[in-house]
Amino acid sequence: MADFLLATAVFVLAMVALGLIRILRGPDDADRMMAAQLLGTGGIASLLLLGTATAEAATIDVALTLALLAAFASFAFVKAQSVPEQDESAPEDDR
Repeated sequence: MADFLLATAVFVLAMVALGLIRILRGPDDADRMMAAQLLGTGGIASLLLLGTATAEAATIDVALTLALLAAFASFAFVKAQSVPEQDESAPEDDR
């Protein structure tokens, strides 16, 4: 069973590596962010498979920490994209 889980983890990592193409060639920032989320999700899945195959609890803890960081990264990206840009030619209002 451990061999199957390890092979599955390697397969997941190989498929997620294809997401690097989208990060490098993504036409838009949103496409790049979605590809980065795919890399994070695949990394988490492979770490969980590896942790289950080797029965090592620390690997599972690292995967859960990465999942939490990925959620914060998505939130930060959406927050940064929703901020309206300031028009530099307009005078600022001094209040």
